[in-house]
Amino acid sequence: MGWSIAELKAEADACACARLMASSEPWVTLGRSYEASLAIIQDRTREVYLLWDEGVIAGFIILCVTGPFVGYIQTICIHPQRRGQGWGSRLVAFAEQRILREFPNVFLCVSSFNRDAQRLYERLGYSVVGELTDYIVQGHSEILLRKTVGAIADFRPAAT
Repeated sequence: MGWSIAELKAEADACACARLMASSEPWVTLGRSYEASLAIIQDRTREVYLLWDEGVIAGFIILCVTGPFVGYIQTICIHPQRRGQGWGSRLVAFAEQRILREFPNVFLCVSSFNRDAQRLYERLGYSVVGELTDYIVQGHSEILLRKTVGAIADFRPAAT
């Protein structure tokens, strides 16, 4: 069977992703409920892709490619038992390919307490561009990261 990444289609899969998000870090510390997680996953202005491994959802990613802040990876969620196995890197690489076809920058935020994710993003070439203190919960920051292939003014999207 192997692994694959595919766009979210089924309501049952959206619910499974919301359960995964609401029951794992960093969303537990951030106070994200199942209902709030499901609302984010079902937001029609976002693109949601599932990471499948051997027929099971191993994780998912949510992208923002419309509006004023395009090229934003809103959420990367890997099942806790599958972390540290390269799945997050695969999802980020997928997101970068998707975003960099149309935009020269990829952005994401990482919680200040999420040291493992910070190390991953640094290893993948992301740079800190800002910090939002006490943004989601008191006592923790969201660190804004960016990976770029050039200035917006010079960028030409890939031909489709």
